[in-house]
Amino acid sequence: MVSAHPVHTLGIRARILLSSVFGPYAQDDEHGSRKINPMELYQNQVTRVQGAFSLRMFHRSFNLLLLQSNIDAPCTVLDFPSLDRFIREIRSKTYDVIGVSAIIPNVGKVQKMCELIRQYQPNATIVIGGHIANKGGIHETIDADHIVKGDGIRWFRKFMGQDENAPVKHPAVYSGFGTRIMGIPVKDKPGDTAAILIPSVGCPMGCNFCSTSALFGGKGKFINFYESGDELFSVMCGLEKKLGIRSFFVLDENFLFHRKRALRLLELMEEKNKSWAMMVFSSARVLQSYKTEQLVRLGVSWVWMGLEGESSQYKKLSGVDTRSLVKHLQSHGIRVLGSSIIGLEEHTPENIDQIIDYAISHDTDFHQFMLYTPNPGTPLYEKHRKDGSLYPESEFPVADAHGQYRFSYRHKHIHDGQEEQFLINAFQRDFDVNGPSLVRLIRTILKGWLRYKDHPDACIRERFEWEVAPLRSTYAAALWAMRKLYQGNEHITKKEDRLLRDVYLAF
Repeated sequence: MVSAHPVHTLGIRARILLSSVFGPYAQDDEHGSRKINPMELYQNQVTRVQGAFSLRMFHRSFNLLLLQSNIDAPCTVLDFPSLDRFIREIRSKTYDVIGVSAIIPNVGKVQKMCELIRQYQPNATIVIGGHIANKGGIHETIDADHIVKGDGIRWFRKFMGQDENAPVKHPAVYSGFGTRIMGIPVKDKPGDTAAILIPSVGCPMGCNFCSTSALFGGKGKFINFYESGDELFSVMCGLEKKLGIRSFFVLDENFLFHRKRALRLLELMEEKNKSWAMMVFSSARVLQSYKTEQLVRLGVSWVWMGLEGESSQYKKLSGVDTRSLVKHLQSHGIRVLGSSIIGLEEHTPENIDQIIDYAISHDTDFHQFMLYTPNPGTPLYEKHRKDGSLYPESEFPVADAHGQYRFSYRHKHIHDGQEEQFLINAFQRDFDVNGPSLVRLIRTILKGWLRYKDHPDACIRERFEWEVAPLRSTYAAALWAMRKLYQGNEHITKKEDRLLRDVYLAF
């Protein structure tokens, strides 16, 4: 028997507060924050050891903003408040529903927030969502009325008595803020920062370690907020008009997998002469299934692609020479963020250097390294749970299971915390061999512009002219400064000399 979906008695008259977990972050405290786990994507797990060259930026809680846009009831969002700010909000105003979104390592903060809500707002209904919903026994860990796993828009609409099947309204939000390069704040002009675009959630690839896939149903499952290219094009035109942007960060685990939608979007962009740029996530096999000219005209200028490891058995990599693919994409001006795993089943202390060397041989513009981590809800977690190799939380706190520290289980070959140094070695080796990501980024942008600056399609020419603009000033200056800093490092200096010469020749 299927239980009835809860419906709030006040419906859309209910006053709602949605909040992310409280700060401060990136420091060790009693609520589960960790100094090693900053609230910055790049600084945390991509450009981690690059010092002044690390790309620094912050991102909004896009899930909460998307929810807010689709709730007809009055709704307030607190985005990364301090604990004092959260307390002040729930002490000074009355809410009927309070929702908190979090990832699993922040369970201690959610626990504290629920306690405070019960103290100051005893009549409020507490709703918890996000990846934390995948955690086993979460109902016993925190005092909440509802734990929402999966599509929060549909759940909240039903809870408010709204039409759950109504079209999804997209928030008009920039993808990032507070960007700094080489310690200098980037002063964006209107249109410089991409809009966030969320066409779908979940991933049909269903990799055994993927929390996002697990949260939305697992292998073969996903939720399209916009089924057709026409719907998506309309949303993008709206964002272009509201925010004055021309680029989109597409927050979709495998955007190009939905081929019919992507190609219809391409048709509309050509019909309406849209010169947009898109930053996307895509698996290697899906990327390779498109013609290069399709990717270029669609505006794909940056792609996050899972490389995982040379001997990994993931279907998304089957039959793909990822090193050749990366080189090909870069030759067309498409920047690549490659993602590799440290600690796959066959990784050992004896072969880990070879594993790392293979990863960095891709020479991607950016490279993410993550520990092979069995997050709750994933097939990998179930495997380790069944074979008894998971550490109990009393031995390995959940706050430390974030993929940038140590394994939360007993690895077959890697023991005694060796993985912590292996991970650092991977980041450092990539930095030492391939140089700062900023240099690689400049190189790829220049390659794209040189290839397409005289292209017969005006929209393609216009996009590459827009993307290359920083090379005429800011990036050229940064490259000159990096060249000075690396004097004495012949390996990196040669790369920078060659690139700086090419920039001077081009402009």
